[in-house]
Amino acid sequence: MESFFDFFTFSDPNVRYVVLGNILLASSAAMVGAFILLQKKALIGDAVSHAVLPGICAAFLFAGSKHIGFMLAGAFITGWLALITIDYIVAKSKIKKDAAIGLVLSVFFGTGMVMMTYIQQSGNAAQSGLDHFLFGKAATLIGSDLLIFSILALILLIAVGLFFKAFALVAFDRPYAEALGYPVRKLDLLLTSLTVLAVVTGITAVGVVLMAAMLITPAAAARYWTNNIRRMVWIAVAFGAFAGLAGAYISYTAPAMPTGPWMVVVSSAIAFLSFFFAPTKGIVPKLYKQYKNQRTIAEENALKRFYHLGERDGHFPVPRAMDELIDAGDVNAPAVKAALQRLTAKEFVVAEGHQWRLTEEGQLRAARVVRLHRLWELYLTRYMHIAADHVHDDAETIEHIITPELERELEYQLGYPERDPHNAEIPKS
Repeated sequence: MESFFDFFTFSDPNVRYVVLGNILLASSAAMVGAFILLQKKALIGDAVSHAVLPGICAAFLFAGSKHIGFMLAGAFITGWLALITIDYIVAKSKIKKDAAIGLVLSVFFGTGMVMMTYIQQSGNAAQSGLDHFLFGKAATLIGSDLLIFSILALILLIAVGLFFKAFALVAFDRPYAEALGYPVRKLDLLLTSLTVLAVVTGITAVGVVLMAAMLITPAAAARYWTNNIRRMVWIAVAFGAFAGLAGAYISYTAPAMPTGPWMVVVSSAIAFLSFFFAPTKGIVPKLYKQYKNQRTIAEENALKRFYHLGERDGHFPVPRAMDELIDAGDVNAPAVKAALQRLTAKEFVVAEGHQWRLTEEGQLRAARVVRLHRLWELYLTRYMHIAADHVHDDAETIEHIITPELERELEYQLGYPERDPHNAEIPKS
């Protein structure tokens, strides 16, 4: 309990630096990552995160020590050069962008590993801990690091805020942005620079290998929760900040656990939950909605069979046996029985021994389904010029999703018809 209290009150200065540093780097990376994701440039983050390694090593060789300012500057330069190189290769050759990204990523990262090996074998005592830039070590953050992170995060926040509308427009409709006169190429260059800056901000804590995950994963998770880009960005920032806080807490309570990898694990867990359980776009809600739609279709088809049998015999509403309902729709008995039980619970059908009969409300519902089916058949034959014997299957599908507004519009367009293309009577509303 004492450690829990110490952590969340930030009573230890080292804890304060680690927590605030993690939150700043994770949230600022997620903010930029949202636009990278929307522009379908997710692999760019991976390329940048690997390409900064030679810049870090070059800065160390230049300064002779692990000066954080020099290292971040070196990382920014090589990361930015990597993206420029990718664009140049794509523009001047027949190599596709994904191949160019893989090529540049491999060359830059390989160069960085060679340089790091040279530094480690050089005997320079100052190189101790340089390998932490590969996988990160948030526990080494100090007050001056936090100041640098705060400045970089503020730059990212201001830049995204100023160019938010332009970035969003380019992400969703690039040709339209060009037609409006937006400097699309310059905006691409600015977003490229912000991407590099976001990666550079996080390499100290997360490392070059895992930083791409912190750039893209919170944004990918946020995409499942909203269609509004502004809300998506803020949700991504919140997910990134939570991942930073959770990673710091786990490493605080279990010192052997590295902060950076746990930030990625927490962020991935959030993404996993979002992919499966986000209210409208998650896999589970979609499957549940599909299941409900299938049940509704089965129920409406059962009601429609009642109507067709009554129309054939000229009697509404006469009790019907299971065999009649099965033969009328050519379906299996368990499916019909399950639909009838649900319709009974909704008071559209009443059971009379081993037979079922439509209630007054059920008859109105059945008539509406038949009505929509026949209106759509007539629309297809009259306006789409489809033969009358080819419209049934399409009408079977769409009759279940026609809204009252569309129903009224169909009636108006068709002139309030009384007969369908097969000369069957269209039930009145």
